[in-house]
Amino acid sequence: MPILPTLIVLLAVAGMIALGLWQLLDRLPQKEAYLAQLAANPARPVIAFPLFPDESLLFRRAEADCRPPVTIRRAGAGAAGFRLIATCSVPQGSTQVQLGTTHDPRAETRWPGGRVTGYVAHAPDSRSLIQSAFDHRPQAMMLVADTPAAGLEANPSPDIDAVPNNHLAYAVQWFLFAAIAAIIYALAVVRRNRMVVVKHTRR
Repeated sequence: MPILPTLIVLLAVAGMIALGLWQLLDRLPQKEAYLAQLAANPARPVIAFPLFPDESLLFRRAEADCRPPVTIRRAGAGAAGFRLIATCSVPQGSTQVQLGTTHDPRAETRWPGGRVTGYVAHAPDSRSLIQSAFDHRPQAMMLVADTPAAGLEANPSPDIDAVPNNHLAYAVQWFLFAAIAAIIYALAVVRRNRMVVVKHTRR
């Protein structure tokens, strides 16, 4: 059995197993605890909308005093069609408010601002998956209004199922990669040994 290739394969397999255990024993429990916190957030007391992104406040009930000037943009909303999102001034900064949804791609609403209550959600993120992998800035957040603006449909309720939890699948993938690598290498070694035996018998 070749020593150096075997050591390399063993190290690679050990690394894959370690990554699988990390996903299973570390990342998965962390994510489950985080999801449990998010599931409890809607029942917690109302807070002022956070000035800075805080993932622990996702789905938390919040309120903001949205002051003019107000700019409104349109973003995709999946099956709901489109959502209209306002950017307005708040004390010490600005915030985004999802005013409601519509299936009309040309829909507009005149919303002057005011006191808004709703829940904290992620704002649309224009970064691609590749950009997100290298750009570790937290995703911006917005306030999803309880009451839709004039002419718009109501916003959806908080959906804990929208937060992915893929760590068990990641762990299984790493274990499979380790098993496949070990099997392929074992087959290669067996084939090599057979070829060596054949060569010796022909001499």
